[in-house]
Amino acid sequence: MQGTNTKIPNFTDPLGETLHLLRLTGTLYCRSELTAPWGIDLPSFDDCMMFHIVTGGHCWLEVDGEEPRLLQQGSLALVPHGNGHCMRSSPQEETVPLFDIPVEKVSDRYEIMRYGGAGELTHLTCCVVRFDHVAGQQLIRLLPKVLQIDSWADDEDSWLQSTLRFIAREAKELRPGGETVITHLADILIIQAIRSWIDSAPEAERGWLAALRDDQVGRALATIHREPEKEWTVASLAKEVGMSRSGFSARFTSLVGESVMRYRTQWRMQLARAQLQETSDSLAVLADRLGYQSEAAFCRAFKRVFGVPPGSVRRTAKVSQ
Repeated sequence: MQGTNTKIPNFTDPLGETLHLLRLTGTLYCRSELTAPWGIDLPSFDDCMMFHIVTGGHCWLEVDGEEPRLLQQGSLALVPHGNGHCMRSSPQEETVPLFDIPVEKVSDRYEIMRYGGAGELTHLTCCVVRFDHVAGQQLIRLLPKVLQIDSWADDEDSWLQSTLRFIAREAKELRPGGETVITHLADILIIQAIRSWIDSAPEAERGWLAALRDDQVGRALATIHREPEKEWTVASLAKEVGMSRSGFSARFTSLVGESVMRYRTQWRMQLARAQLQETSDSLAVLADRLGYQSEAAFCRAFKRVFGVPPGSVRRTAKVSQ
């Protein structure tokens, strides 16, 4: 995992700093040319999110527990929690499992699907991505089952309208390097969609996201994220943000929903678990990197949080690879 060893830029905006950490990995993009009637059953993808951009025509998105959603040209939809879902030309169409439909492999990260009958054409760009930093995983947990944004011609100067048009043109022509352009633009769209949700959703006005926006608590969170290896205490963090110890402690707990020291430990351990799953660094190296005086102290803290020793997480990760 990147992030623990990488110096994070010192932002003045803690929420912006957190969004900076949303690096995307494991991405796969598919440009689809779908002619009605058609229906696709997409499986669940653990620890991933799925993203659909309609660049021509329309389709229906159906996620368990949600009303079917009509996606028009210019719509983008995030399915943040990796839930299985269906895409159809109309709500009544039968679906075929995704992996039963042949695709043309353009590169390791990009493929083209042509599927359906002889009817109306829909152009979709779809992708499966995951965030490789704990900040991203924390944010994804807060998102709704489906995040939909509709804007093709509402605002001729909007970032969404112009970016979607650019993706549509690249997908249609697929010039040399076109798949690289599309994948990078889609990455940007995902971040922008999340930013748009943060700006407008009532859910973003409470809890962790609200805490990131708070002048004092937001700076304290950014400090913990930026330097998890330091022996931060309630007193030292309170001094860092210019508050009294008791006032800071109460405000932090009220906004975040847990105490300062519990949050610091949880953050360290989430970073540790990601490192165990994605690197071969020794427990001693991880312990030192995260500010523990000994490997034994690190292992005790890890087991208190997750209920299992860190070595078992690494063994599980190796088996699943």
